[in-house]
Amino acid sequence: MTTLVKNSDARRVFLARQGLCTPPGRILGKDGLLRLIHDIGFVQVDSIATVERAHHQILFSRNQTYRREHLADLLEKDGELFENWTHDASIIPSAFYRYWKHKFRRENGAILERWRRWQGEGFDTTFEETHRRIAEGGAVLSRELKSADHESGGWWNWHPNKTALEYLWRTGKIAIARRENFQKVYDLAERVVPQHHHEPEVDHDTFVDWACRSALSRLGFATHGEIAAFWDLVSPEEARCWVEAHRDELRPVLVEPANGGKPRACHASADLPEALADAPAPPARLRVLSPFDPLIRDRNRTERLFGFFYRIEVFVPEPKRQYGYYVFPLLEGDRLIGRIDMKADRKAGQLVVRKLWLEPGVRCSAGRMERLEAELARLARFTGVETVCHLDGWRPD
Repeated sequence: MTTLVKNSDARRVFLARQGLCTPPGRILGKDGLLRLIHDIGFVQVDSIATVERAHHQILFSRNQTYRREHLADLLEKDGELFENWTHDASIIPSAFYRYWKHKFRRENGAILERWRRWQGEGFDTTFEETHRRIAEGGAVLSRELKSADHESGGWWNWHPNKTALEYLWRTGKIAIARRENFQKVYDLAERVVPQHHHEPEVDHDTFVDWACRSALSRLGFATHGEIAAFWDLVSPEEARCWVEAHRDELRPVLVEPANGGKPRACHASADLPEALADAPAPPARLRVLSPFDPLIRDRNRTERLFGFFYRIEVFVPEPKRQYGYYVFPLLEGDRLIGRIDMKADRKAGQLVVRKLWLEPGVRCSAGRMERLEAELARLARFTGVETVCHLDGWRPD
């Protein structure tokens, strides 16, 4: 029998699975941080630091006791986290590394074909040399391998060793040992990820089962396309076949959208009624999300569940931007209520708030503004600036 899931229940379940229903002031610690990343699945990494780098802000928005040094320890000392690709570059629990080995094998041929069209013949001439340099000489930064006579043109004109490093990383032959000023330091994968995370080997069927089952668990409910897209490890066709083969374990559901309209047919675990009953209400406090937060990664899903249309405008020419270069969504309880444009001016010691937009029907009430100011003050402290500065006209009329 198909279960109808009310929109409010759907939001609550998804928020809970994404770590946004636990008290944000509860002491986390290093072990708790590892559990949090394991539970939500991955944390996207991005270089933009308009306020704070994406991975730090994603974790801080879930728990305000998060400490950057704990993340560094888990990545660089303990080997309990590693960096590689989901749909984008991400921090992933090393407990999942054995499954990523299937992705590495798939990526090998796909990257060679794609990059040959991009870089041209001969792009792979330094692959063996670069791997040997790391094996014999230890960890390296990309700039340490750069040919003296090569003038880089940025992302689309990598020097040959940079191309080799990216290929070796994307295919699991090397890994990121640490970062220096956000620059990747590469080493052999076996020297970065502890050996017990490489084993046991899993066969293809076990890999697909894990990828689909673990994705559905973290989404709460999903179409087969959403299941495939969560990790970006399996194809939509593989996810569809997995759903067909496990219908006796799954429950068909119709998920009510935020703004009315036809409910969306999805799949859920058989224990969804218990999950709906047990999912706690999210904290009422207002939180600033990273544009790369996993809650809103699937923009279409975000719009269906929350009635919130969001697109990052980093690559949109300034005259065509609707909001701003790097605008942060605002989560209040189980609602995405608006967005805010701001920047950390570290020289001035200020978190500069340029503009606030609230969604239609969301009032600029005194209580809501108090909650926003409290969150901005917390974020300023976390970012390392002293004060919050509001530009004229920042607040909606």
